[in-house]
Amino acid sequence: MKKLSLRTRVLTGAVVVAALGAGTFGTMSASASAPAAAPAAVTADAADGNLQQSTHLTLAAATKAAQAALDAAKKENQRVSVAVVDRNGNTILTLRGDGAGPQAYESAVKKAYTAVSWNAPTSELAQRLANAPTLKDIPGTLVLAGGAPVTVKGAPVAAIGVAGAPSGDLDEKFARAGVAALTK
Repeated sequence: MKKLSLRTRVLTGAVVVAALGAGTFGTMSASASAPAAAPAAVTADAADGNLQQSTHLTLAAATKAAQAALDAAKKENQRVSVAVVDRNGNTILTLRGDGAGPQAYESAVKKAYTAVSWNAPTSELAQRLANAPTLKDIPGTLVLAGGAPVTVKGAPVAAIGVAGAPSGDLDEKFARAGVAALTK
């Protein structure tokens, strides 16, 4: 038998190792891609004591309300941002009006979050600061006028926040215009 050169032996060894590695990898990949058993389906109905139903604002309704608030501000030559949040304080949408300041976007979101969290206009909460000064320290809130809750049967389902006008009273006036648009 002829003796192979060092170079040939190294190349042959590398090919064997690569083939073994590919076979092992292929086997592992095949077993990793096997579908897991699906969990059993759970059936429940609305009468189930473990479930709770809630009302949410649709994207279309949120858009209508935000646009109405923005339009009300525009009629008064105000440059604002508008935010609409759901019952849990999650942002559904924001609209930044032409020329609105950079702080208006975040302020509008926080005002909406504050209004839905407390189920009260933020101007009322600003008045409560005299008796509860730490109210302003709650993370994510902004206790300045400009947020208005959207309620159904007294319970908050969303809120609208407006920021950017020279006064919170104007911001809240525009937020209330957005809420009013939902009843039309």
